[in-house]
Amino acid sequence: MDLSQSRVGQIAIVCKDVARATAFYRDTLGVRFLFGAGPNLSFFDCGGMRLMLSTAEGAALGTSVLYYFVTGIEETKSSLAAKGVKFIDEPHLIARMPDHELWLAEFRDSENNVCALMEEKRG
Repeated sequence: MDLSQSRVGQIAIVCKDVARATAFYRDTLGVRFLFGAGPNLSFFDCGGMRLMLSTAEGAALGTSVLYYFVTGIEETKSSLAAKGVKFIDEPHLIARMPDHELWLAEFRDSENNVCALMEEKRG
């Protein structure tokens, strides 16, 4: 398995002040606000692409993060790891939503940027 059929489903934008950035994206740019998750996370819908505003934490410091939607996160992770992709963590549950569970596995690209596999597991 690889990412040839995957679509980028989310981009994380690292912010110093999430409240300020939320107001800018929502009120100034007019991007559709979806929801906030505590003081350090805001989510938007930008034409079907999800934007996540967050403070810098650990591996993502100073970068934006591309999140690739996949089906079968464990299998995709194993296949990519066999090709030499260096994963930061194992696939793990991030959040339980009303209609699905959100799973994530972060990895680094060839330039040491953080990317992630993301799966919305339903039913």
